[in-house]
Amino acid sequence: MLRIGGYTLHASAVPRTFRSNILLACAISALLALAACTARGSSVSTQGSTRSGSSTITANRSAAPLLSAPASRTPSAPPATPGQVSIAFAGDVHFADRTATRLAADPATAFGPSAAVLSKADLTMVNLETSVSVGGSPQSKSFTFQAPPSAFTALRDAGIDIATMANNHAADYGSAGLSQTLRAIGASHFPVVGIGANAAAAYAPYLVTVNGVRLAILAASQVQDETLANFSAGTSSPGIANAYSDRLIAAVRAARTKADAVIVYVHWGTEYSSCPNGDQRSLADALTAAGALAVVGTHAHVLEGAGWRPDGSYVAYGLGNYFWWMSFGNNQDDNGVLTLTIKDKRVSAAAFDPSHLDARGIGMPATGTLRQRILAEWQQVRGCSGLQATAPAG
Repeated sequence: MLRIGGYTLHASAVPRTFRSNILLACAISALLALAACTARGSSVSTQGSTRSGSSTITANRSAAPLLSAPASRTPSAPPATPGQVSIAFAGDVHFADRTATRLAADPATAFGPSAAVLSKADLTMVNLETSVSVGGSPQSKSFTFQAPPSAFTALRDAGIDIATMANNHAADYGSAGLSQTLRAIGASHFPVVGIGANAAAAYAPYLVTVNGVRLAILAASQVQDETLANFSAGTSSPGIANAYSDRLIAAVRAARTKADAVIVYVHWGTEYSSCPNGDQRSLADALTAAGALAVVGTHAHVLEGAGWRPDGSYVAYGLGNYFWWMSFGNNQDDNGVLTLTIKDKRVSAAAFDPSHLDARGIGMPATGTLRQRILAEWQQVRGCSGLQATAPAG
């Protein structure tokens, strides 16, 4: 445990950016031939596992309970730059069939080589599209996904710091599975947004300060299906954050008063369509008007357009299937990691690292002609998004 500014933080409650050895002091008495040695180093994270560097930490008392310390890893990020933060986003992740096999074999290495890409940024986020439960009865729907609590170990050890579970598969195993999911989140101490024991928790932002930049991250689902109909969080009932609720816009406005940058991760769009639909465009307008600096999304299972709006905010409509149970031999296998750099309260840069599902279900970094093809696809799908490839002047 660590006390900072009146908050009690667990060892896994400070981002990886802040991991450092605090003190190793040894005193040796030559006359008495006695040695006293004290080691007081620990990996500390603000609600997640973040990389080496230094930062002011803001504990998020409205998010899921903080959990156990992550396994130690050698930081791969460059030295921290004060006043600047990099945030990486990947798309849909779950553990079924081939990816479930990897989780069962070894959660710490489930993501394989993709972990090297995921751990580069100061903060990394994905969409965890599954119920985190064991046993029970699935809902009556075409696809249902379930994973054990070790899923959070896999995310943490892959270099992921935070996940959204505001999606159409978080309650695939009904109320009983939802209860298990919330308990697993609490026991894992892994930061999860967009789901909670009630609406106050589901719409609560993840608050953290990295390199002096105050961040607020929220999530919600806009997918109109039985999950949104039956498991939207209420005043006293558990569930996911509903993007059609006025609570979302209110939560973004409130978060803006506490943060330099508000980011919203949304589950939305028309499956297999690379162009945003009207609901996506309208919500992007509303979220940015309320103060969101960046809006990132998934659900369509293909890459969708991304870029800057004229007002300077950044929108990425869809990042595809990043760690997925099945390959389809088409553009559904294309995905990537989007890294946004935030400086001076604006998105100053955006970089997309293409990847492609391999036979194991891993979003493998693309190289050569495959990389060039996916990059061309990423640029092409921007055409119907109304977004710009470069930040507006000023």
